Amino acid sequence: MSAEIYAHKSTQSINWLTTTWFAAFHILAIIAIFFYWDWKAIAVAAGLYWLCIGCGIGMGYHRLHTHRSYKVPKWLDYFFCICGSMTLEGGPIFWVATHRIHHQKSDQEGDPHSPRDGGFWAHVGWIIYGDGKHSDTELMGKYAPDMAKVPFYRWLNTWHWVPLVVSSVLLYLIGGTAMVLWGTCVRVVLGLHATWLVNSATHMWGNRRFATRDDSRNSWWVALLTFGEGWHNNHHAHPVSARHGLAWYEFDMTWLQIRLLQLVGVAKNVRIAKTTSPTEMREAA
Repeated sequence: MSAEIYAHKSTQSINWLTTTWFAAFHILAIIAIFFYWDWKAIAVAAGLYWLCIGCGIGMGYHRLHTHRSYKVPKWLDYFFCICGSMTLEGGPIFWVATHRIHHQKSDQEGDPHSPRDGGFWAHVGWIIYGDGKHSDTELMGKYAPDMAKVPFYRWLNTWHWVPLVVSSVLLYLIGGTAMVLWGTCVRVVLGLHATWLVNSATHMWGNRRFATRDDSRNSWWVALLTFGEGWHNNHHAHPVSARHGLAWYEFDMTWLQIRLLQLVGVAKNVRIAKTTSPTEMREAA
């Protein structure tokens, strides 16, 4: 399957619906910081950030659903999906399809977000330009056929905004406006930029442990913001490894969480990379 759905940036025009929503979230996040400082709301936002980015994106959308680095029971699989959908990064089929295309065409023509088209393009430009594909389940399902076979994934991909709306209503009932502004708006904006930094910064700055065919790099500070996703060169060398931080000093909280699930018997068939070769894999003991 080729990747013509992501055309070159020169052929794209601004998607005003997507841009308007992103702008609104950023404005509301700024309002929260300057006018609604609330430590309880900040603590809730921090917890939701870990749940949605660390569990939803790192453990779920990325290492579980995209690369099948391990297996968990369906109830936990679906829970990770719901958490991932609350990041405003689209549903599971859209996210998985886009990331698989990125690996297929990494830093080549057809890559959705390569810095070779500019740092701004890699970070956010690819999202705010062109046709929105977040809810186009039929189209994106062609690039993630395994995901498209599951009714729950299809439903959540089409209605990916529902969990975020429901959680925002609950936050308002619990703590009012401040809780919504921090728990939804600030948390979502920080999560978006953290994830986008994996697309942009870790293809521009950092060190390279492996001589991959793309520009992927390891970034300790992006890894801290994303619970381990910043060890991006390691990941591109070993795409299906559940562990991205391959050295003792490469802190990978997402891997530690997967390892904990494995130790208690919840995670199965966990695959990790050997550091001696980009192609060698083994099953974690």
